[in-house]
Amino acid sequence: MKITFGETGVPKAGAAIAGVLEEGRFTPSAEELDRLSDGALRRAVAASRFTGKKDEILAVLAPAHLPLGRVLLVGLGKPASIDALQFQNLGGNLTAHLNSAGEKEAAFLLDPIDGVTLSAEEAAANLAYGAALRSYRFDRYRTKEKPESKPTLERFAVHLDKPAGAKKRFQTLEKIAESIAFARDLVSEPANVIYPESLAAEAKKLEDLGVEVEILDEKKLAKLGMGALLGVAQGSARPPRLVILHYQGRGTKDEAPVAFIGKGVTFDSGGISIKPSGGMEDMKWDMAGSAVVIGLIRALAARKAKVNAVGIVGLVENMPSGTAQRPGDIVKSMSGQTIEVLNTDAEGRLVLADALWYCQDRFKPRLMIDLATLTGAIVVALGSENAGLFSNNDELAERIAAAGKSVGETVWRLPLADAYDRMLDSDAADMRNVTNDRGAGSITAAQFLQRFVNEVPWAHIDIAGVTWTKKDAPTVPKGATAFGVRLLDRLVADHYEG
Repeated sequence: MKITFGETGVPKAGAAIAGVLEEGRFTPSAEELDRLSDGALRRAVAASRFTGKKDEILAVLAPAHLPLGRVLLVGLGKPASIDALQFQNLGGNLTAHLNSAGEKEAAFLLDPIDGVTLSAEEAAANLAYGAALRSYRFDRYRTKEKPESKPTLERFAVHLDKPAGAKKRFQTLEKIAESIAFARDLVSEPANVIYPESLAAEAKKLEDLGVEVEILDEKKLAKLGMGALLGVAQGSARPPRLVILHYQGRGTKDEAPVAFIGKGVTFDSGGISIKPSGGMEDMKWDMAGSAVVIGLIRALAARKAKVNAVGIVGLVENMPSGTAQRPGDIVKSMSGQTIEVLNTDAEGRLVLADALWYCQDRFKPRLMIDLATLTGAIVVALGSENAGLFSNNDELAERIAAAGKSVGETVWRLPLADAYDRMLDSDAADMRNVTNDRGAGSITAAQFLQRFVNEVPWAHIDIAGVTWTKKDAPTVPKGATAFGVRLLDRLVADHYEG
């Protein structure tokens, strides 16, 4: 779908879209369309329940005296509540609606609105951003598809007084959208396509954007002493990889970077503690944390963010075999701490343990944030509405929560405390990877990770419940969400650039 920006004016074909405020107050463009159609739009509103409330859509087919297939009136609600996120969601909803209606081209006629702090240029750019996010599809393996199931919208235009300003603002948002699509593709691919070596090769593509990419193989990992990560990988024929993405957006290399660490279990069978077969196919996306980190670094590099950033992803496949790690094994992590592995299906925390230690030991970052589809317990606690947030730093936690709210990727903070930490104590090693208690599973997993963090401000985001969606949302179609790319890009933009 091609997105363009043009001068104010009624299109000559396709669909025209105009806004209506709450209580049926037409914007100037809606008034003009109504005038050109001899009052057809006012009559349609009078004959319907459409009142201009937020997210309402009223379609008027082939209105008289207009060379259009249809006119869409969209509810904008109260001017005081209109923000960038609303326009993103509007762009996404319109894209879905127009595709279901079979339209090939559409133009949104956008007016400045009194009482709205958002400029028309910003509104236009965010409208287009939402349309771009919703137009994502993962369909490369489909060889047969019904025509009515295929998207039809080829061109989405936004008409306003100053299109050049909107186009300039959209250029940055478009790069973020492309990086989100890149991350969604990685999560959507099957495990016979994306495995540690091939995922590392995908990350290597970021070199085209000026990112320095290092790939450590199993020999280098063994030399570094990453026994926790290697223990997870030893049951698979696919060798592990650790990928380091180093983006230097600041003029000086001396400035400590912000660091992001991702869990990359490209398929999680559970290992010897094997999962039930029902739903195991979903475990192809147990590498979503790594995809988000790769997508984030891609977005920062593509938009030339003024920040030094490091992304580290630990890539393994967790499989049962004659060489697989056994329950009861004890491994030595890079930190020197030993871990009794009671459950081989609690493997992501083992991968992150070595990745976190490597990150802080080598890069001395100003902060670390890890993302992982870490626990099923977080889905029980928060469902699919919020990611779980844990942190040793209140300011960092508050900044993450605010960034998430502003982009629609919300998080909910859960506690960390010594009482939970003691539940991980082992009689045979420094710690065990799970407790013998069914309660507080997400919290004790975060406590485990914290044992591999020193004084650096750190946050852990458990994205198990928000990585994949079975229903469409305004800017997120069914499937992989890439939850976290927008959130962390906003966090960096708001607090760590300059």
